[in-house]
Amino acid sequence: MPEERIQKVLAAAGVASRRASEGLVAAGRVTVDGRTATIGQKVDPTASVVEVDGIPVGVGVGRTYVALHKPAGVTSTTRDRHAETTVLDLIPTVLVPDGTRLYPVGRLDQDSEGLLLLTNDGDWAERVLHPRFGVQREYAVGLTAPLTEEQLRVLAAGIALEEGLAQLATPIRSASALETRRLAGTLEPRPDPDLTWYRAILTQGWKRQLRRMFAAVGAPIARLARVRIGSVWLGELPSGRARSLRAPEIRGLREGQATAGRPRGTGSAHAGPARGTAGTGRATAARPGSTRAESRTTGPRRDGPKQPKPRRPAR
Repeated sequence: MPEERIQKVLAAAGVASRRASEGLVAAGRVTVDGRTATIGQKVDPTASVVEVDGIPVGVGVGRTYVALHKPAGVTSTTRDRHAETTVLDLIPTVLVPDGTRLYPVGRLDQDSEGLLLLTNDGDWAERVLHPRFGVQREYAVGLTAPLTEEQLRVLAAGIALEEGLAQLATPIRSASALETRRLAGTLEPRPDPDLTWYRAILTQGWKRQLRRMFAAVGAPIARLARVRIGSVWLGELPSGRARSLRAPEIRGLREGQATAGRPRGTGSAHAGPARGTAGTGRATAARPGSTRAESRTTGPRRDGPKQPKPRRPAR
């Protein structure tokens, strides 16, 4: 096997993305045949013993991709001496082949919940995480009161944070009553029925970004759940449960399917927000009063949006 740079070897082994692997090497946590590795060092992983924190890195391990509904209160890190439970504690052994070490693809704040991806494929994780690929992350935002027109305007314009101008990828929209009801059925504990729910989409990935943006306009978030990453949806996966990603989902993110392509009739931020879990509020569809339009505002099914069929070339 030809020699490869150490960070590429670590990424291929599923330790972390290449960028994160460079950080591990720079921190002196990686050794090759017992000696501390250096960034850019070339190694033959089949002939050398590569270790991270004293643990051998497996080469040739099958790729694994898992979707988890992270509950609030669980840390996204793989190791935390201050945390009673980490996300790895929630992954059933049947989903993790022997010798596989999974790592979260990005993070969710400890007090946030929803979709979290885990894998041992560093290159795939890099495509999901790196800003240049523009992978969208969609969130259900539960507030104690509806947003005002002024709050919506300020959020749409962007909020100045320490990192720069925090912006949403698309305008905030009201969650439909059915979307809210379906999500509430997966959350634990069940959300307050008086919460008002919105949907917000990010491509930036700054720490606690949505919470800081909404707090800046005087609308602190009561519940925050991530419902989509790129083309992968949380769907009806219950809190604390995990599943293997399906081949189209894996392939979609690998090939740059950054968005989900929302159908018409999903409502707008200026429509009446969905309130609670029993459908007492109404998010106006693109064609109000149309049963067909109403059914198309409900968000994805459990297995996500349907993939379009390829067209036959013209003869």
